[in-house]
Amino acid sequence: MRITPSLFKTLINLWPPYLGAGIRVGHIGHDWRRVEVKMKLGLANRNYVGVHFGGSLYSMTDPFFMLMLMKALGRDYIVWDKAGSIDYLKPGKGTVRALFSIDDALIERIRAETAHGDKTLPQLSVEVKDEQGEVVARVHKTLYVRRKQEKKEKQGRPD
Repeated sequence: MRITPSLFKTLINLWPPYLGAGIRVGHIGHDWRRVEVKMKLGLANRNYVGVHFGGSLYSMTDPFFMLMLMKALGRDYIVWDKAGSIDYLKPGKGTVRALFSIDDALIERIRAETAHGDKTLPQLSVEVKDEQGEVVARVHKTLYVRRKQEKKEKQGRPD
């Protein structure tokens, strides 16, 4: 089944971990290369001192680069999250947003680096910003990307 950005947005906004934490996907580009996610401060995502819980800040950013690359590269590629980290820069209050974007240059670089069956480990970052546009946190993701082998190659058969 081919899932459209609109259907995916609806489904992920109903996904219990996101629904419970107040995380909402506001927009997914028609080509999957731009995603906007927001999270309002509420009882379910507030920490002991009354600001956004760090786990919720990371959670709101977790799957998107992987999903975006999967869609941009197509079914001939394996895409996995390999590593992730977050730098907390200031307390998150109110509504926070993250805007994910991938461009043609990244896609072309990944295709070139994996053309002969090699893996590549692109490193991507996204900023989580508050309502004033100030950076609350910076999330760094390392992905694992490799072109899938054809069945003939897997079985060691000559062409």
